[in-house]
Amino acid sequence: MSRLARVESFVFRCPIASPVRTSFGVMSERVGVFVRAEDADGAYGWGEIWANFPAASAEHRALLLDSVIAPRYLGQSIDDPAAVWAEGERGLHVLRVQSGDAGALSAAAAGLDLALHDLRARKREMPLWAALGGEDGSAVPAYASGLNPGPAAHDLVIAARARGFRGFKIKLGFGREADIDTMRPIAAGLAAGERMMVDINQGWDVVEACFMADRLRQFPLTWIEEPLAADRPAWEWAQVAAAAMVPLAGGENLRGALAFEDARYLAVVQPDAAKWGGASACLQVGRAALLGGRSYCPHFLGGAIGLVHSLHLLATVRGPGMLEVDFNANPVREALLDGLMDLQHGCVALPTGPGLGFDPDLARLAEYRTLHTERRS
Repeated sequence: MSRLARVESFVFRCPIASPVRTSFGVMSERVGVFVRAEDADGAYGWGEIWANFPAASAEHRALLLDSVIAPRYLGQSIDDPAAVWAEGERGLHVLRVQSGDAGALSAAAAGLDLALHDLRARKREMPLWAALGGEDGSAVPAYASGLNPGPAAHDLVIAARARGFRGFKIKLGFGREADIDTMRPIAAGLAAGERMMVDINQGWDVVEACFMADRLRQFPLTWIEEPLAADRPAWEWAQVAAAAMVPLAGGENLRGALAFEDARYLAVVQPDAAKWGGASACLQVGRAALLGGRSYCPHFLGGAIGLVHSLHLLATVRGPGMLEVDFNANPVREALLDGLMDLQHGCVALPTGPGLGFDPDLARLAEYRTLHTERRS
């Protein structure tokens, strides 16, 4: 029996030269919150806690892992990470309600869940996608995400194409004419077989979303992502879907399997395994999406560890989905991957080693570290 003996977190905060713009704010630095779990035999695994925005949440979420999440599991059996996660969900429910900090607690728990799945796969000497039940080890299609709007967007698409991407997601929600001006040169320059998506980051109300969805019909979009706030009623989403006549995507801001089941207006389902549910819940959501005739495209826009977890999850579920790969500069991703995510013909090859298939060398980020926590049984 494998018992949890040690849980660590590592927080890194890295300034960037070109801020990342969204409709709800600007990121002027990139943060990473990494989790290392170890059992009594010395086996270990890695996870990541989502903390993109606001960046000030990074240390807070690491401290929640250390003070609230880890003590619940230390010394317990972790042979079945999905069972550990389910029990934790029941135990954390009242605390989420009482604290008003449901999102942060969910992300902290998700980071530990990811680490436990990696640990289990390493002990079984299996790649993570195979340990999760996947049967196909072929490469996974990926797209370049997070492309800033404005005149430079077209240049970013050209740069992403040169890196091997064949899909591009552009951020909109910065004004009607500005958004259309961003899209025109990109759409005009698309090559055969390339795909283009847009992400509004919850930036419109229903009136604006319907108006803009109609205007966006002139472009060959694969999907429109989060045109509305994730908590808007289903009838508003249905109105936008009718106006758009292209698939709507979302899910990074939903929590709970029932929330995804109720969101039938989403043709493209995008849970973030570092934000809610880890691999245990997001694997279920992805498989349910395929059974319901929808696509599973895991959301991710953080560091190296969470990105590779997303790769393994998509490889396990498969279907028509694509892997989201942030195209913005991010030291907490780039310093650790060593070419692991390089593309060939728009696809990323799966790592062949046990677990995630790589060991992050955190010493490369030492100058950016702001916090380290450790709990032992």
